[in-house]
Amino acid sequence: MSTDASVPLAKNEDSPRGFAFALTAYLLWGFLPIYMKAVAHISPAEVIAHRIVWSLPLAGIVLIVLGRTQDIRAALSSPRMLAMAALTAALITVNWGTYVWAIGAGHSLDAALGYFINPLFSIFLGAVFLKEKLQPLQIAAIVLAALAVAILALDSGGIPWVALTLAISWGFYALLRKTLPLGPNQGFFLEVLILSGPALLYILYLEFGSGQGHFYRTGLADTTLLLGCGVITAVPLMIYANGAKLLKLSTIGIMQYIAPTMIFLIAVFVFHEPLGTARMIAFPLIWAGLFLYSWSMLQASRGR
Repeated sequence: MSTDASVPLAKNEDSPRGFAFALTAYLLWGFLPIYMKAVAHISPAEVIAHRIVWSLPLAGIVLIVLGRTQDIRAALSSPRMLAMAALTAALITVNWGTYVWAIGAGHSLDAALGYFINPLFSIFLGAVFLKEKLQPLQIAAIVLAALAVAILALDSGGIPWVALTLAISWGFYALLRKTLPLGPNQGFFLEVLILSGPALLYILYLEFGSGQGHFYRTGLADTTLLLGCGVITAVPLMIYANGAKLLKLSTIGIMQYIAPTMIFLIAVFVFHEPLGTARMIAFPLIWAGLFLYSWSMLQASRGR
């Protein structure tokens, strides 16, 4: 996540408040599959449209409370910043859409795999685009992740596209967000603002054009769930953005495994998705890679 250029950078140290914020965000993300399963009878496109539209007022209220609305006015007058935000908005839409579809279609394990792979893919992106030097343990971690993907591809006769789409879309999203000169809350608001027009038009079409919408036509339960999409989207992101400022990067790196671990456990023990032989080999390989990645991060942190 990027930080405000106008705000002094927080010290690179952990705080109990930051840990509480980050833990809350990751736990909310970890339980998200249960909410997504509740809306699985609604098309992913409609769910994403409501996630966007109902996130906008929540994100706007946060900016008003923080007194950061002037940042948005400045961004709206900058074509370059708008273009960058449009690109990150497109990437986050792909990520959300794939995730919602995966949970509803019974591919929660693939979603968990994608978010386990993501840190290792981010290391790869950093080396390619930011010329960050890879440590031997990091190279070994990436090799293990690639091996896991190859095993899954051979087993299924095709690439594990759900996991790779989630990892690649989030990896590039995080990379590009670093170049967007806006704070995390402002950046999120700008992204949903850009997406809200098409999303609202799509919702209106479903409700009044095709008659296939679920916002008020199919009962109070669906209406409440769709309204709640804004809360389950915006709230964890806002909480995380504030917690990340108060934690070391290494601490955030370790905590990011909380959500995919919970997704994995929910997929196996709540949704009863089969692991299968290939996954029983692939997941330990990914976990071994993440251990090497975490160990190298902790060593680097101690060195500093």
